[in-house]
Amino acid sequence: MKDYSRYTSAERFVLIALRILIGWHILYEGFAKLLIPNWSSVSFLQESQWILKGFSGWIISNPGILNAVDILNTWGLILIGLGLMLGLFTRASAIAGAILLFLYYLNNPPLTGLEYSVPAEGSYLVVSKTLIESMALVVLAIFPSGYFAGLDILVDRFRNRSK
Repeated sequence: MKDYSRYTSAERFVLIALRILIGWHILYEGFAKLLIPNWSSVSFLQESQWILKGFSGWIISNPGILNAVDILNTWGLILIGLGLMLGLFTRASAIAGAILLFLYYLNNPPLTGLEYSVPAEGSYLVVSKTLIESMALVVLAIFPSGYFAGLDILVDRFRNRSK
């Protein structure tokens, strides 16, 4: 078993708080999509204007693929959020969340010259909260916050007992 005592209480607290806050946000987004009747990512994908525009158009033009993307997006958000909040498979959850959020960013980045029909929540230029949250998840993937206060420690103990 690894020794995580080299982290100070403040470092552990900040990493745990960051993990839980981002986990809550992602979990809430997933449940919101699940509870909205007939929710679909089609409106978000229609707004795509950058390097994933063609791919987004392909998804929209294929109803079966769009349905699969909607299901994967909703349940992916829920599972990622639960993983982060519970500290269970934290590294995998953080990596999956970082990739998903970065895909959102690549679809609708705040770049000069791109205008969207839906008004932006704020005024961004290149860096948005989606990009920041994605990078914060990369930080969480690097540091073992699931072992400080989370179920990862139980999984680790179970693995070590099985050896």
